[in-house]
Amino acid sequence: MPTKSKPKLAVGVDIGGARTRCVVCAVEDGRLRFLGAGSAASQGWQKGRLADPKGIAAAVSAAVKEAESRAKVLVESVVLGIGGATVQANQGRGVYEFGRPREITTDDLAYAVELASRVRLQDDRMLIHVFPQDFTVDGRAGYRNPVGLQATRLEANVLLVTTSELEHNGLVSAAHEAHLSVDDTVFEPVACAYSAILPEERHRGAAIVDLGMHSTGLVVYDGDAAVGAASLPVAADHLTRDIVVGLNYYHGITISYENAEILKREYGCAMIGLSNDNTLVDVPSSDGRTSREVSRRQLNEILEARAEEIFMFLKQEIQQAGMDQALMEGVFLTGGGARLHGMLDMAERILTCHAKFGLAVGIQDWPQNFQDPAWTTGAGLAMYSARLKLFKQQRRKPPGLLGFLGI
Repeated sequence: MPTKSKPKLAVGVDIGGARTRCVVCAVEDGRLRFLGAGSAASQGWQKGRLADPKGIAAAVSAAVKEAESRAKVLVESVVLGIGGATVQANQGRGVYEFGRPREITTDDLAYAVELASRVRLQDDRMLIHVFPQDFTVDGRAGYRNPVGLQATRLEANVLLVTTSELEHNGLVSAAHEAHLSVDDTVFEPVACAYSAILPEERHRGAAIVDLGMHSTGLVVYDGDAAVGAASLPVAADHLTRDIVVGLNYYHGITISYENAEILKREYGCAMIGLSNDNTLVDVPSSDGRTSREVSRRQLNEILEARAEEIFMFLKQEIQQAGMDQALMEGVFLTGGGARLHGMLDMAERILTCHAKFGLAVGIQDWPQNFQDPAWTTGAGLAMYSARLKLFKQQRRKPPGLLGFLGI
């Protein structure tokens, strides 16, 4: 009797500031099928920075064990998400002189991109992504795929995404402590784009905004090319902290962080006028006094100011990428912070384009209750893991380059 073959697993682990999530899928005949998922309260973070690797390892282990139990498999390797304020993006350029006129090949494109990635980084910086944007052929710019053209000189323009080597290695070490090997690490908004944006949507111009607890990540696409990326040190945590400070400063109400988080989730809105602003909200006091009442308008005025600031920062980054009037497909919001009522409306008001939740697509048997922007990163990491398994590509081979090489 033939033995049942062991499934090829694709596993993503999203180590968020609030929750750590693990998504386990099976790669079957070139397709991805959902097997199970798990989540655990995150530990080991302090103001968005890694403070306790053992706490991170404990959260990863708990999330993975729950996913293993639900999927009925044993996870050995994962793809990790990387985010936080230490992530930066810069432009790079590589010049390849042929010496004589000849046809450009896919190997030439790869070598020009490799030259562009050979940059000298500051101390404690490491390269996590190299995204080809376009090529210049004998001084003529704007070619996306110049294979077959005659030339003597080829220039590659790329987007380089870097992060803190210390933080990166700390997360990888935490995964190792949880008895997991790490296949690769991916900037979280890039992972979200894998699961939430279809190829045709990228071609029309789109941006992913990943609103996490401690940081807001952004990646901007023009066609197959990632033309902008950023990580802002302002996100959902600041909205909650603003409630604590604002209610105390303006209304003399002392409230705990935990109660402020509950108020934000149950009654908060990122824009005034989208909820019943005259409704009174009961605010529990943390100093032993009786609870007080404030109007939802007073609560939402605090939230609106911070939400507007977040999207103004994002608008500057999108403008810097040259896409402020070119996001024909709009902006996709992911992450737990995106669930705040009114965030989509604020995004449309400030960014002047269509906004919608970035939800996972393309995974067979994906549960309906996981159609939630908080699970998009985990789904995208699993999809990235599947691509690694399918193409057996070298670590750090940029996803955008796969398209240039026809893979």
